Amino acid sequence: MEENSWFNNRHLKILTILTMAAMLVFGIYKYETKKVTISIDDNKKMTVKTLKGTVGEVLKKENIQVEEGSYIEPKLDTKIKDGDKIIIKKPKTYKIKLGKRVTEMQSTENVVKDILKDLDIKLDEKDYTKPDMNKKVKPEGQIEIVKVVEKIDVVKNDIPFENIVKNNNKLEKGKSNIVQEGKKGVKEIKIKKVFENGNLISEDVISEEVVSAPVSKVVEKGVKEIEKPKTIQVASRGSTPSRRNRSTPRSTASTKNGNINYKKAFNVVATAYDLSFASCGKNPGEPGYGITASGTRVRPGVVSVDPRVIPLGTRLYVESLDGTRDYGFAVAEDTGGAIKGNRIDLFFPSSSAAKAFGRRQVRVYILK
Repeated sequence: MEENSWFNNRHLKILTILTMAAMLVFGIYKYETKKVTISIDDNKKMTVKTLKGTVGEVLKKENIQVEEGSYIEPKLDTKIKDGDKIIIKKPKTYKIKLGKRVTEMQSTENVVKDILKDLDIKLDEKDYTKPDMNKKVKPEGQIEIVKVVEKIDVVKNDIPFENIVKNNNKLEKGKSNIVQEGKKGVKEIKIKKVFENGNLISEDVISEEVVSAPVSKVVEKGVKEIEKPKTIQVASRGSTPSRRNRSTPRSTASTKNGNINYKKAFNVVATAYDLSFASCGKNPGEPGYGITASGTRVRPGVVSVDPRVIPLGTRLYVESLDGTRDYGFAVAEDTGGAIKGNRIDLFFPSSSAAKAFGRRQVRVYILK
């Protein structure tokens, strides 16, 4: 009986010790085990229980390979605690387009703004992307960067002046007097131009300002009637008037276009001009193009004169002295910087006609 009792007591002690040891091991295991969540590229997530101590050991235990250039948070040598999250973002290739150039670059991000930040690509305030900054992009996808530049251009345009003609009853008819010279004004125009990747996409006028106003040209036109000159016999072309009549102006003359009545006649040097840039110094569309000093539109029959010799508005007849066709009836409506004294400039509708006329002596009749 005593022997059985001793055996039972010893067996009970051994069982108790084993139980306590198991409980101790279980407690230590339970205490050391940690629950960790692993997220890979936001599309794969797993939760594991581990006894491992660092991030790197956990990933190795779970056979998770980390590619070079991957983003890992926390770092591989960080100690793990229960409830920790391990985030892994693998590098992905994207096509970055700027203008016509496309470059392949790698980033661990997948949202446009995060990809550009990761690649240290900075945009100016007005720049934008396709797709926009908050969109996700798939691997091998393209991000186009559009560089926007705004430029303000300032253009100055001439404002043509107005020609004002006033009648003066104290000035003889056929004469004129410039009271005030005209002066062109200046308008300043600001134009905003918008460029995208160097290409002009819009052009808008944002302001117009008159820097200086034009000054009108004022011309007095004589309307006073004058006594008509006496009529005398006209000598034929080439003959010399008698000494008695040399100081008296002739009244009529026979021309290729018939008889004319005139007040005065004299010989001058005649040249020719047209509307080409080489002749008038202006191009179509520019202020004052094709407009005479009198404010009329230039046309065949318009003659440029020195107003001190032939007043503007004077009706003329221009006779050829070399046997060629007369220029004929005309009006003194224009002036020119080179037309001084006994010189006139005849308008022709084409450059070829003006060149053909060249420079020659003509006789000018001041008509009644």
